[in-house]
Amino acid sequence: MNAVQIRSAEKALSVGTWLIVGGAMLFSILTVTPLMERHSPKGWEWTAPILPLVVDAAVVIVVRLDAVLAGMGGHGGRWPIALRWMTGFMTLALNVADSALKKDLVGAAVHAVAPLLLIVTAETGLAYRRAITTAQSAREAQLKTERAERERAATERREAQERRAREEREHAALLAREQREHEALIAREQTAREEAVRREERERAEARERAEREARERREQMREQQQAERERLEREAAQRRERDRLEREQEARRQQQERAEREARERAALLAGGPVNEKLPEDKARRVVHASFGEGLPVRAAADLCGWSTGWVSARYQEHRDGAGFVLEGAS
Repeated sequence: MNAVQIRSAEKALSVGTWLIVGGAMLFSILTVTPLMERHSPKGWEWTAPILPLVVDAAVVIVVRLDAVLAGMGGHGGRWPIALRWMTGFMTLALNVADSALKKDLVGAAVHAVAPLLLIVTAETGLAYRRAITTAQSAREAQLKTERAERERAATERREAQERRAREEREHAALLAREQREHEALIAREQTAREEAVRREERERAEARERAEREARERREQMREQQQAERERLEREAAQRRERDRLEREQEARRQQQERAEREARERAALLAGGPVNEKLPEDKARRVVHASFGEGLPVRAAADLCGWSTGWVSARYQEHRDGAGFVLEGAS
């Protein structure tokens, strides 16, 4: 797998996991809250959503931290495993409890689907993330090996070229030396002077060549270092951009979830009071009607909760319907 495929797999796994977790949490809250309301002391029915929220929060912590540890190649030990399975079985027990108490086998089976899917998804997602981490490590090792092979091949080519040049220089020097020795037999004094001159010229040429070779080597080494530094900076920039994108997505999901939970708690608090014998203040009555409309309660039930007439409540319902239609038309 290349880097693009690995990132695509990670994104698909993350989105799918959180969609399943979010759906299971919402289903669990809607299923367990009525059961808790019936088994809560009188006057404490408003605490019914707390238990499913606590259990689902533990599920979110387990899934998120397991994902982080798997991405880092770590393992949390036995306690995370115990927490993961304990929260999964708690969610399963809370979801099927109402149907089990009523001896409704079909209902128990239906309500067991989301918790079981959540448990299996948590275990499968952990296995997938470990496999993706292994694939990333293998990919990085392969790239490192290929880069080392390229560098070794370049070094061998450079050394071969230098060796050929040195052999050619040595051969040329040998020929020149033999020629000088032959000429020395003919005219020793003149040859001695010419040899001294040639020796000086040769030394200067060798010095220039050595200086040029060292300069070329330094330039080549500097270019390689600059290239490696550019590649490192590009990788770091890409990693920072990816981390920033993931953090923004996680923050948006967290804010959306918190907003939905806050609205649900506000509606539950407004509707938990039950029917009233006298009119509520208009601003509070409007909030009660808005919550009743959001929960799908009939007009008569909303009128009993706020103490106002059904006509007034019907008018408010019509306002909400008109407002919802305007929003849908604008969105389209």
